[in-house]
Amino acid sequence: MTLKLYAHPFSSYSQKALIALYENGTPFEWRLLSGEHPDVLQEFAAMWPIQRFPVLVDGDRTVTEATTIIEYLSLYYPGSVALMPAKASAALEVRNMDRFFDNYIATPQQKVVHDRIRPEGTSDDYGVSEARRMLETAYGWLNKVMANREWATGDRFTLADCGAAPFLFYADWTHRIDAASFPHVVAYRKRLLARPSVARAVDEARPYRSFFPLGAPDRD
Repeated sequence: MTLKLYAHPFSSYSQKALIALYENGTPFEWRLLSGEHPDVLQEFAAMWPIQRFPVLVDGDRTVTEATTIIEYLSLYYPGSVALMPAKASAALEVRNMDRFFDNYIATPQQKVVHDRIRPEGTSDDYGVSEARRMLETAYGWLNKVMANREWATGDRFTLADCGAAPFLFYADWTHRIDAASFPHVVAYRKRLLARPSVARAVDEARPYRSFFPLGAPDRD
């Protein structure tokens, strides 16, 4: 039975799951969540009332959250690229870095972006300032970590890199990663964008760049 992925190509968390699928060439059916497909939106809302995506459907099994989707794929649809190490201690480090990218890159980045689309008079200037401060702190920590690593946890591309790619991609649009201050983060981001699975996800999202509330820069 074909896997179904409910997602949108411009969504960073959707890209996280897509990168994992593309890494191993895992077949799946796109269920594009878009106003152009109201039937899919209705189907999705009935299936998952929280209406946060991506969501993976495998027969009668529904898997929510990008991290869980990737772990599910690693268990039931493994490929040549092992996105989760078999060794427990190595897997723990992958999960640790995955949480770092989710909590300290993606979350503050989205805080800045979402504040731009809040109703007039409800902006949270203090919250945005704190989010930008968090991003600077996270960049600094990651710069030290990546000084001697090719990928998030060492020399192998893993689940953690699946999240790092879209999160750092959009974070640099939102709060620029200064090359002089954070050269290892900038270099890591470049390596991620050069990865075929990541490049494919980025290219698929290009038609939607006008959606970016802060204005998509003319690069990447």
